[in-house]
Amino acid sequence: MAISTRSRRSQVTNYWPGFVDALSSLLLVIIFLLSLFMLSQFFLGQEISGKDDAMTRLNAQIAELTELLQLEKAGSDDLTTTIATLQATLSTATSERDRLAAQVAGFGIGGDGKDAQIAELNSELQAQQDLSRDAAAQVALLNQQLAALRTQIAALEEALQASEVKEVDNRTQIADLGRRLNLALAQRVQDLSRYRSDFFGKLRQVLEGRADVRVVGDRFVFQSEVLFGAGQAAISAAGETELGKLASAITELQAQIPADVNWVLRIDGHTDKRPISTAQFPSNWELSAARAIAVTKYFVEQGIPAQHLVAAGFGDSRPIDAGDTEEAFARNRRIEFKLTDG
Repeated sequence: MAISTRSRRSQVTNYWPGFVDALSSLLLVIIFLLSLFMLSQFFLGQEISGKDDAMTRLNAQIAELTELLQLEKAGSDDLTTTIATLQATLSTATSERDRLAAQVAGFGIGGDGKDAQIAELNSELQAQQDLSRDAAAQVALLNQQLAALRTQIAALEEALQASEVKEVDNRTQIADLGRRLNLALAQRVQDLSRYRSDFFGKLRQVLEGRADVRVVGDRFVFQSEVLFGAGQAAISAAGETELGKLASAITELQAQIPADVNWVLRIDGHTDKRPISTAQFPSNWELSAARAIAVTKYFVEQGIPAQHLVAAGFGDSRPIDAGDTEEAFARNRRIEFKLTDG
């Protein structure tokens, strides 16, 4: 009876760790999507800020054109007033000329006194005629200037209308740019999330059944002892075998990711908090960085492009176990792999 009870207990499956991993992965994906959304809003704000600067300059040009147009219209009004004055002067001079001509005709042929008066009137008449010709010439010149000024005003009004149309077009382009940028960023987030899921699936298949390889959030964690000897940064033969499997899975996944999706595999080296001080590694920083670089170089040798790999050494600054036991030290000595955006 006791044997039967123990048998039934051994068949009970504990789903809690898998459920916790799933919730952790979902939470990290949501945080990642929110981060990308904030980043997209930042870049969109930068783009809109640049467009606003251009819009400000355009508004300044429109204001300048409007002011110039008002000045030209004021000049046109002044010329019109001057022409009216000259035309009134011309009309007065013409009337005076006609009056003098009538007086000359009324005198007829007479004595010396009348001849002198006629000569004087003729002189005045000639002066009035000269004045009329000068006034007519000035009126003609002013009419030409007025026509030229009206042409300039028409050109300024056309330029002002073109500037206003351009401003409307710029606002439309800004709105369309923001919409397209949001769509592109959303598409890239979806693409990267899908390929990250494929990445996790393939690595789970490759590493299935290994107790010294764990999934922590959105990262795969290798214990350092799997890849390196104690205090060493040279990959062991057993470590190369395990990394070779991982490199094959990454190469297979890389062939499926489109070229326009930016991605990198970040390789992080970590140590425990016990200090190291050797000629080769003066501190834990040097050891963790050297191990991350060694893994990166090995992946490059296996055909993974260097532009998709990033090596980082964190020393003992990011422990995952705060204990002082050998088990805690072993957990903290690790190499982490994380697929993220470029």
